[in-house]
Amino acid sequence: MTGRSSAGLSLKELSEIACAKLRGDPQRMIRSVATLQDAVEGTIGFLANPRYKSQLADTAASAVILSADDAADCPVDCLIADNIYLAHARVTTALHPFDVADPGIHDSAWVDPSASVASTAEIAANVYVGPGVVIEDDVIVGPGCVLLEDVTVGQASRLIASVTLCAGTKLGRRCVLQAGAVVGGDGFGLANDQGRWVKVPQIGRVVIGDDVEIQACASIDRGAIGDTVIADGVKIDSHVHIAHNVQIGEHTAIAGCTGIAGSTRVGAYCTIAGAAAITGHVELADHVHISGMTTVTRSIRKPGTYTGTIPATEHATWLKNFSRLRQLDDMARRIKALERELGVLQNREDGHG
Repeated sequence: MTGRSSAGLSLKELSEIACAKLRGDPQRMIRSVATLQDAVEGTIGFLANPRYKSQLADTAASAVILSADDAADCPVDCLIADNIYLAHARVTTALHPFDVADPGIHDSAWVDPSASVASTAEIAANVYVGPGVVIEDDVIVGPGCVLLEDVTVGQASRLIASVTLCAGTKLGRRCVLQAGAVVGGDGFGLANDQGRWVKVPQIGRVVIGDDVEIQACASIDRGAIGDTVIADGVKIDSHVHIAHNVQIGEHTAIAGCTGIAGSTRVGAYCTIAGAAAITGHVELADHVHISGMTTVTRSIRKPGTYTGTIPATEHATWLKNFSRLRQLDDMARRIKALERELGVLQNREDGHG
């Protein structure tokens, strides 16, 4: 949910914002961002992927963000950056800034008398704010959001629409939660009583740090006893499920449709690609990168990139095959040794040894 700068910014201003080198007219005004193909006068495009370089020659953009290698082929003014995508992010944020709170509480919102709502916060239509809730300065609570008892929303955070924060959830500063996100619902805690499932009460919370982003329809469960913890700077994509008592380290990014089972610890600066599955009670070290659709069933102690998917089969067969799979490297070495030995024997028989 962003606004648009009506007057625009000069290329000189944008070059300073983007920490990029300017080639062209420093006073040229830029109003908006566009793709190379769809750009018009007054817009700025960017070229980060070489697949789109063919669009550069004919772009109608007033300027382009690109690398020094591509600058010679640019027919218009340009901003030359080492990290093109980062420069694009900074320019886009400057030209299309985030909305700021329009202080006040909509007539259709319900705010419990015991809640504390900062005078600079915005509470939109059909919002429910429960007992003991604390909403700090410059927060935007969008339409249809539900904040149950004892929730805290930190300064300048934004709940876009229809976000649910369940009891006790603590949200840090400058967080962004997109439509339909649910934080703090009960974890999937069940005990089996002779084939029947008995619910285990979930009495922990979800505690979220600063600058966290949670995309549409993601779900983060409260802790069973202790807390589920999402550290500063974590980015969580749409339709991600994080189960009870999971801990996610600082600045980790988790792509869509990933599932992380209970009591797992994910380190800092990790990336988890789409549709990955991580079982419960395992640990991932800092700087671990999980490829798309990878299944993680054991702790990963060493930084690096990990990949692996195996089609479903009967469990006993899978265990047997996987046990053999783990021996492949040793088997390959033994086969090479046998081949060398057989080669020596063959040479001797042929009179060459």
